[in-house]
Amino acid sequence: MPKPEHEFFDVEKVSYTRCAGDVPTLAERILAADAASGTATRILHFEPGTDTTPNGVQVHDFWEEVYIVSGSLTDLELGETFTAGMYACRPPGMRHGPWRSDDGCTTFEVRYRTDSPRP
Repeated sequence: MPKPEHEFFDVEKVSYTRCAGDVPTLAERILAADAASGTATRILHFEPGTDTTPNGVQVHDFWEEVYIVSGSLTDLELGETFTAGMYACRPPGMRHGPWRSDDGCTTFEVRYRTDSPRP
């Protein structure tokens, strides 16, 4: 089944749920998803002090686009900090994280699969 049809709605009505893995201060709001394909749109929230080291470096088999809405994230492997207003487009297989967010962070993410070759 494809993602559901939604007209504008208050995303605050969608509860945060704890993300899979070993980091209890990492939560997501799934706004729309297609379980069959893994396609999803979500808001990801890092509480202040969140460290995703227990989850390790992430590598996905799908595309992931991320926009930082508020706060900041430090990629511990790269040693770089990314702040509100920054954007990432990650093709399948791209390594990223683990992350630390000293002040907290909220991102808007779209995940999808495509048959297009990696650029």
